[in-house]
This record gives sequence, C-alpha cells and structure tokens, in this order.
Amino acid sequence: MKIALVHDYLAQDGGAERVLKAFHQLWPEAPIFVLFHDKGKVDGFEDATVKQSFIGKIPFAKKRYQWLLPWMPIATERHNLHDFDVVLSSTSAFAKGVLTRPDTLHISYCHTPTRYLWTDTHEYIEDLKYNRIIKAFLPPLIHRLRLWDRMSIDRVDYFVANSNTVRQRIQKYYRRESDIIFPPVDVDLFSVGDAKDYYVTGGRLVPYKRFDLVVQAFNRLGWPLKIFGSGPELARLRKRARFNIEFVGRVTETEKADLLRHARAFIHPQLEDLGITPIESMASGTPVIAYGVGGVTETVLPGKTGVFFYRQNWEELLDALLNFDPHAWDRVHIRDHALKFSTDSFKRRVRRYVEDRYEEFQQGLNQCQMPLRFEERRKELV
Repeated sequence: MKIALVHDYLAQDGGAERVLKAFHQLWPEAPIFVLFHDKGKVDGFEDATVKQSFIGKIPFAKKRYQWLLPWMPIATERHNLHDFDVVLSSTSAFAKGVLTRPDTLHISYCHTPTRYLWTDTHEYIEDLKYNRIIKAFLPPLIHRLRLWDRMSIDRVDYFVANSNTVRQRIQKYYRRESDIIFPPVDVDLFSVGDAKDYYVTGGRLVPYKRFDLVVQAFNRLGWPLKIFGSGPELARLRKRARFNIEFVGRVTETEKADLLRHARAFIHPQLEDLGITPIESMASGTPVIAYGVGGVTETVLPGKTGVFFYRQNWEELLDALLNFDPHAWDRVHIRDHALKFSTDSFKRRVRRYVEDRYEEFQQGLNQCQMPLRFEERRKELV
C-alpha cells in the first residue's frame, strides 16, 4: 500500500499539524503534499519529504498567503498523486480537493468545514483589517470558493471527523456521513501535581476565544490568574486586566505542563471544534471550567473532570467560579480519563481505519457506492 499525505499548508504548530505529525510517524516514507511550507514556524517534519505547490515558490507567499486564496484551489488540484494507492488528507480548507485516480482511495481527516466559507463568513469579512474597497471584493470570491469547496467533497471516499461537533457540520454543509477519531494529545508530557492558589487559561489570544470574559470575571474576584500565549488580543487584554492577572507570554510545552499541573482549574471560555488544551489540563489532573458547547462536551465529564457554564458571558463564568470547590476533585481520576485521547491511541485507530477502508475499497466497497453505516463504524472505533 503506497500512501501519500496531503495537508493544507505548513505554517504553524497547531492541532492540525499534530495530526499530520502522527500520520507522518505512522507512515514516515509517505511524501507530504502542501500548498507551502514555512520551515521556521513548524517543527517535526525535518526528516519528511515535503512537496510544495507553485504557491510555495512565490516570494511573498509565506507572509501574505491570504492574498493568494483565489489560486489555492488550482494549486491543490495540481498535486500529482497518480502513483499512490491511498491518499490521506488532513484539512480544514483545500486539501480534500486533490485529484486522484479511480483506483486510489482518498480518506480525508476533516478538522472542520472551512470556517470562513460556512460557519464564520460574516465575522471573517468584518474582522479583516482591510478598507471597504478591498472588502467589497471578498463576498464574490468567497462565493466562488464555497462552490469549489462544495464540489471538492465529491472527491473524498471517506470522511473522518475530529469530533461529533465537526461530524454534524460535515453532515450539515457537505451532506456526507463521517466517522469520528479524536485527535492526538501528547498526554505523556503532562503529570499530576499539587494545586496552588492560581487559575490558568491561555492559547492563541484571538477574539473568538473570548479571554476577555475571563479577565472580566477575575477582575471582580481578585483571585490569581495566569494567562499564557500571545496574539492580537494581548494588548487589549493587558489594558483591561487588574494586578491579580499575570500574562506569562508564549510558553514551551514543558512550561505549559508546569502551569497546568499546579493550577486549581483551567478556564475554557470559547467554542471549539474539540479543544486540545482542556484535555492537556485533564492529563495534568487539573479540572476544567468550560463554556459547555462544542467539542469540550465530548471530552470533559461534568462533575468528574470539570464543570460547564452555559451562557457565554462573564457573569455566568463568575457564578461557576464562585460555586467551584478546588478541593473536591480526584486529580488522578481526571488524568486517567484523559489517557484515552493519547497519541498512541490515535495512531492505533487511524492505522486500523486506513487498512480496513483500503481492504473494502479493493473489494469495490466505498462510501460513494453505499451509505456509510455510521453507528456500526463508530462502535469499531471505540
């Protein structure tokens, strides 16, 4: 079985890149096809054969790749995958649109249907810091990209979603069924420690993650809070924060593990497709206080590994904090729950899934020819 890996682009170290790293570790000989590769911003692929599209050869592409959106579909279609038996794509945008031969199996691990094309179109246009003239050209462009995106899903034989939240979106926007395999988490990097007197939150400091709610709540409580990470919201959050809130900046994985293991709780105020950091918190034995929607409802067990608040405002978060008892948690039990999301577990499930689907494909059975028995396949993956 000769396999190729396809990813949208390698320009950051995020959750999608962790999935690709696990794919690469499973099939180290498989080449990785991407739109472009910024080696200075992503680690773990030094020994990989990475093949860039023509976009990667454009001088300003890595810094201004948003300007090249109109050409990304054709760049994706120009990946030459004719020599492979299996194509495994990792995507939240273009990679699922690659062209394959009739006798090639294409499995797409979908992190989410493209946000700026489906769920967040209006917010995406509004938040861009361009003038009105440039913004006037965006709706027609996004419309054309949406048509291509909808067409591209017919090139996929099987979809795999990273959570039930994403599975529902795939069903809504693409009218396709999908299986669920939770993404990998390096739980071995984290360990249980004794809780100190502070709470912790963090990640990419961007508007939709709603760290402003955490700042507002802790401003009123006066309790110690540590916020890790950087991003465009950092200056605004700093300006609003009181003396009890500490911004620790970008942290290494080791530093993040230390922050999490000694925190009373990790605060997760945003809607995410899954949410890796809450799982890392649980792998540290630290309970999670989370906005109870989206992927976090599939990973956090209320009353056992964390608590939820159900309105995304600082008042609801404040109420959850006031009713939270930091001494009432079995931190070892919390970590045990997180182990099911380990990288090793992910690799086992992905390898078995690819091998089973390839065997079916060789027998002439695939999703394009027969309805996917979702409930039966979901049971296989548990």
